Amino acid sequence: MTLSNFFLVCFLVGFALSLLSFLFGTLHLHLPHHLGGHGVFHHGAAGAASAGGKSLAGREHGGLSPVNFMTVCAFLAWFGGVGFLVTRYYALAAVAAVGAALAGGLAGASIVFVFLAKVLLPHETQLDPADFEMVGTLGTVTLPIRSDGIGEIQFSQEGARRSASARSDDGQALEKGAEVVVARYERGMAFVKRFEEMVK
Repeated sequence: MTLSNFFLVCFLVGFALSLLSFLFGTLHLHLPHHLGGHGVFHHGAAGAASAGGKSLAGREHGGLSPVNFMTVCAFLAWFGGVGFLVTRYYALAAVAAVGAALAGGLAGASIVFVFLAKVLLPHETQLDPADFEMVGTLGTVTLPIRSDGIGEIQFSQEGARRSASARSDDGQALEKGAEVVVARYERGMAFVKRFEEMVK
């Protein structure tokens, strides 16, 4: 295998992995679980930004390592592309060609890393389970709850209007429009009490 063919293979592998990462991550395509459905392709660029792709080096920039799946793919593609061009069209000696390819690979990986760290990572948010705690949530009955029956409540959580199936915690009927508080939440069912009773 000639040096230019080696560079071409590196370019094709890096480009193909980057393309697969984009398709499986950004477009939300999934591999079967036994083929790595929870692996690097499943997360794509966003996964690389949030998880760092199980870093090989120390973590920087809030958890993102400079050595992650996306930067390795970019390095391979740029290393191979620059190396192929300088060996094919500029006939550089092997040492000079490898040096130019390394410089190109590092430049490409650096661009991708800066994009991940400065553009994608700052918009990643950590979900706090406390923000989704149902107990103590104030809501309004939207479908009347009959005595020992099931109705529905509507409430706000994380800035969005949501609804849930609900039962009266004490078994009493609750009319539409009644303000209630979730006393407990079990198996997708909110058990509610009137707001007035909770504040007494």
